[in-house]
Amino acid sequence: MKWALLSVWDKTGIVELAQALAEKKYNLMSSGGTGKALAQAGIKYTEVSSYTGFPEMMDGRVKTLHPKIHGGLLGRRHIDDAVMARHGIDQIDLLVVNLYPFEAMSQKQMDLEKLIEFIDIGGPAMIRAAAKNYKDVAVVVDPTDYPMIVHMIREDGISAEQRFDLAKKAFARTAAYDAAISNYLYSISNPFPTTLSMQYTNGRALRYGENPHQIAAVYGVNGIAGTEPIQGKQMSYNNYLDVNAGVALLREFEEPAAIFIKHNNPCGVAIGHDLFDAYITAREVDPVSAYGSVVSVNKEVTKKLAEEICKTFVEVIVAPCFSREALDIMKTKENMRVLILPPECRADEIRTIDGGVLVQRTPSYKEHWEVITDRDPSAHEMKALQLAWKVCKHTKSNTIIFADSRHTLGIGAGQMSRVDSAKIAIEKACASLKGSAVASDAFLPFPDTLEVAAKAGATALVQPGGSIRDKEVIDAANRLQLAMVFTGVRYFRH
Repeated sequence: MKWALLSVWDKTGIVELAQALAEKKYNLMSSGGTGKALAQAGIKYTEVSSYTGFPEMMDGRVKTLHPKIHGGLLGRRHIDDAVMARHGIDQIDLLVVNLYPFEAMSQKQMDLEKLIEFIDIGGPAMIRAAAKNYKDVAVVVDPTDYPMIVHMIREDGISAEQRFDLAKKAFARTAAYDAAISNYLYSISNPFPTTLSMQYTNGRALRYGENPHQIAAVYGVNGIAGTEPIQGKQMSYNNYLDVNAGVALLREFEEPAAIFIKHNNPCGVAIGHDLFDAYITAREVDPVSAYGSVVSVNKEVTKKLAEEICKTFVEVIVAPCFSREALDIMKTKENMRVLILPPECRADEIRTIDGGVLVQRTPSYKEHWEVITDRDPSAHEMKALQLAWKVCKHTKSNTIIFADSRHTLGIGAGQMSRVDSAKIAIEKACASLKGSAVASDAFLPFPDTLEVAAKAGATALVQPGGSIRDKEVIDAANRLQLAMVFTGVRYFRH
């Protein structure tokens, strides 16, 4: 006769699992709320306290912390049989445990004294014991695995390979649980913990990394990281980076907007009266770079737009939704990846460096736009400045953006010299820059960039300000009759 110990906070599916185990002649052991749920369903079980000979105590803090429980989980078959028999310890073959919901409760701004009671002790101890002894014991920590367990016990039983897979998942769960507790306790007095513990799930291997000789994987269940195409080839490492960049910029706009991303930088951005208009406009900003780009839009993709998208080689198209007709049309492009725009998932930014990681958090902040020249921007110029500034925030430094009120005109990104960025933007301009607005992601240390922009036809400029030569730059703007706005916020992207 086999024993199964069931002790869960989340009761989802536990009664059905217990019924299946009882049908296969398992002895069931349980306690507390789990035992009550089994009793209400008419399922016979042995109370833990009855088996151990010790009652639950200390408001339930101590119930499964007993040698007869841990001996049953840790006992090695054919090695520890004699000592188990001498002490009346039964072999436990299956452990089903999920933990007190510390992660969820820690989000409720509960007093620490109350929150401490949601730190599970017996659960992790049993999980680790069973997982250590995976050769003889199967441990289940996820209710979504119950149907698989039912199928296994009704067929050939739980194999050694399956027990090993369950053990890996179990250790991952206790690691995540301890990490959540550690990070939370550190956060009480520090914005960042002295020891940062992280865990990401849903790991999927990618075809390769940035280049074919590199290997890569993606982890995550939410946001961009958790998104899979509803059509097309598997996402690549670079696809995920570009989608992430495009969607971050897309979320700056409420009006219909289209973003073309190439190598993590925007190559065309536009807003329009409708999405079709925005898409065409954004594509024509730099049609050469648009080839093979990642496109993000913020409204439904219709049949008409889908037909237009399919005229160009697009690696990925991301949208909140697609009409049925649009999806049918896109099927003709078998390799094009089609993604549903996921809800935003805010988190700290983490980047690896040699020997560790950098962690960055963006708290709530407010820009302070201030006109600091003799001339104020016109209404048209102000709209153009606002659009250019949004794009500037999401383009690699140093960056200079030329725009009108509807779309980018020229983008200069990732240069060591801000003047060079301006020259590249001018060279790549899709139309006349006369009357355009310019955005710079950081202050202008000299008037030279402003002078280059003005010579190209720009009449307004937005920048953070804060240089020791601000007055020199302001004087140059006034001399050239440019309107200039300081925002007080820098947007370096490295």
